[in-house]
Amino acid sequence: MVKSRVQSRVVYVDLIDISESGCKIKASRGFATVGDRVTMKVGGIHAPLGIIAWIDGRFAGVSFKGEMHPAVLDHLCSMDGADISLQKQKLQRI
Repeated sequence: MVKSRVQSRVVYVDLIDISESGCKIKASRGFATVGDRVTMKVGGIHAPLGIIAWIDGRFAGVSFKGEMHPAVLDHLCSMDGADISLQKQKLQRI
């Protein structure tokens, strides 16, 4: 689980995968609409501001306004899941 904000509401989402330009998340149905702004903090690191690009049921795609540096992604993917609050699984970089 990753603490995030959709518009101004606090929302806890599962971070499924992440890349330099965006990520895939899973949350409860209706947690956001296409075009909503999203901020997330993953492993103590703030991801770039994102926009909900698509929604399919409980899954959504987030397009970052900027890019996350590849070295930051490598660091997050190498961390133990418990360190980044992802239910003891490692992130999948795409």
